[in-house]
Amino acid sequence: MRFNLSCIGKMKAGADKDLFDRYIDRARKTGRGLGITGLTLAEMPESRAQRADDRKAEEAKAILQNVSAGARLVALDENGRNLTSPAFSQKLESWKNEGVPEVVFAIGGADGHGQDVIGRADLKLALGAMTWPHQIARILLAEQIYRAMTIQSGHPYHRV
Repeated sequence: MRFNLSCIGKMKAGADKDLFDRYIDRARKTGRGLGITGLTLAEMPESRAQRADDRKAEEAKAILQNVSAGARLVALDENGRNLTSPAFSQKLESWKNEGVPEVVFAIGGADGHGQDVIGRADLKLALGAMTWPHQIARILLAEQIYRAMTIQSGHPYHRV
């Protein structure tokens, strides 16, 4: 199974990117032993359209181009489900056990996801009730992916 973080916008160099990269590196190393064969990042430019609905539609099209047949799509969305870390880990493990080849995690632009992404999503996931800047959402997602892997491997990183 592969994981792909498909994000609108680019993360600039600095402390945020360093922390994101640290969790992605840890997840890649831990994932090898769990059958996770890749963890990639796809950054797409923000739409320049004038209307929010047009921006969301353009950005949704870009995100969906990164979703291959058979992949599961997880859309980060403020109205999505709030999962515990163990429940998130269990969801990823169940998809792996089903033979799902890839999970795409989508972080939309400033206006949120277009309806095409929301409609296609296999899971709409919230990172809590608060709104987070995209850079922090990426860091939180990367950390939770790493945490999910440590839960699956029995590593003591996740403590109850």
